[in-house]
Amino acid sequence: MHKLLLFTLVTLSCVLAKAQTTAKPDPSPPGAPKAIKTALAQQIDQRATTLTNLSDSIWGFAETAFEETRSAEALIAYAEANGMTVKRNVGDLATAFTAEYGSGRPIIGILGEFDALPGLSQNTVATKDPINEGAPGHGCGHNLFGVASLAAAIAIKEQIESGRLKGTIRFYGTPAEEKYFGKVFMARAGAFDDLDACLDWHPGAETHAAVQSNLSLVDFIVEYRGQAAHAAADPWNGRSALDAIELMGVGINYQREHLRPTTRIHYQILNGGAVVNVVPDYARAWVRVRDPKRTEMVRVYERVQEIARAAGQMADVTPEISLVSGVWELLPNRAGGVAMQKNLESLGAITYSEEEQAFAKTIQRSTGKPEIGLNMKIEPLEPTAELGDGGSTDVGDVSWIVPVTRLSVTTAPDGTPWHSWAVVACGGMSIGHKGMLYAAKALAMTGADMLADPKLLQAIKDEFKTRKGDTKYEALLPEGPPRITGS
Repeated sequence: MHKLLLFTLVTLSCVLAKAQTTAKPDPSPPGAPKAIKTALAQQIDQRATTLTNLSDSIWGFAETAFEETRSAEALIAYAEANGMTVKRNVGDLATAFTAEYGSGRPIIGILGEFDALPGLSQNTVATKDPINEGAPGHGCGHNLFGVASLAAAIAIKEQIESGRLKGTIRFYGTPAEEKYFGKVFMARAGAFDDLDACLDWHPGAETHAAVQSNLSLVDFIVEYRGQAAHAAADPWNGRSALDAIELMGVGINYQREHLRPTTRIHYQILNGGAVVNVVPDYARAWVRVRDPKRTEMVRVYERVQEIARAAGQMADVTPEISLVSGVWELLPNRAGGVAMQKNLESLGAITYSEEEQAFAKTIQRSTGKPEIGLNMKIEPLEPTAELGDGGSTDVGDVSWIVPVTRLSVTTAPDGTPWHSWAVVACGGMSIGHKGMLYAAKALAMTGADMLADPKLLQAIKDEFKTRKGDTKYEALLPEGPPRITGS
């Protein structure tokens, strides 16, 4: 009995030893090798001056939605100078383009924005001081956004060119995020359909892998046409279009009590008459509805349209409602977020000089915020909430077509009002520049992980399929080119 047991144990040991010596090692290491990531960071550091100058040029151009001609051309010229193949007029948008290098799969995209906001002109000083009163400014840091994303794509391109990575890298120059949502037009044209995964970042007040959703949105214009008349001599002959706008506003505001707490409605009167002594025969408002869930947003959108038509009946004027554009809520991807978080921790936090912290605290003082300076931490990866909040972005549409891994990087002080002169000031000086270079490295490293690690890419794709379920993406757009509304 003892001999039989001993023989069995010896035999089993030999089998296990043979299995261990003949088993093949896992051919897919976790992520890209450290040497590649080091090279990517070095490539970006070597270009720091050029990238900073490019960002500052776009900061100075400060071009708004669909007018970003010089900004787009500057990015295109830099992409072509670095050996990337450029495709223009993507989605029939004059300032939309792609810059690509490589062949075969995986195909990894990186999104880049470059549009400014109206009325935010500002010098690179820590108190409000417009360069040109009323002119545009980069109050959302998009001068940093597009440059960092392109820098990451070029760094990856060089690793593909050297043979250290395989696949295709594609940069997307995406215009008009702030107003008309250029990515939606690009999505409708199928520009993202062949991607395996996509990367995106945004300037912010802290550094973290972004794994939260946000708000879906719809924009539409309500116009009324009535009858002009003298406001004093014969107002009874007039039918006021402005009355209808005001009645619509009353209806919307009474509706708010009966909306879910997560729903938002904004409106702006674009035209309300030219002079006070004429009953206005034309009036126009821009209306926006948001909600964390697109289905609820669409329901409220339909209700507000009913209110708008009813207001026209009450004022005895003719209503016209025109869809401008809309965006879907973001579909988070935690598998990509985990990979991004590891790269942030590998890079370490951004450090700021005493002068930069003093600049930040002066901005906080100027805007009535606590003087705590710049956030120099890498925030931990958060749990993904069921409902998103905050703002909206056309990146949401892309995220329902292909899995998107997202990143926020500090480029302005804690508490800084976004879409304000304070963000413009930081984006044109070293605080913004440091964040831009840091974002480029994090994007490049995570993109390299996706190209080098099939298991990671598959996990990202699997999560995307699970979260998306049976939902079919359809762009929320009218037929034809963008409707330019003015403001």
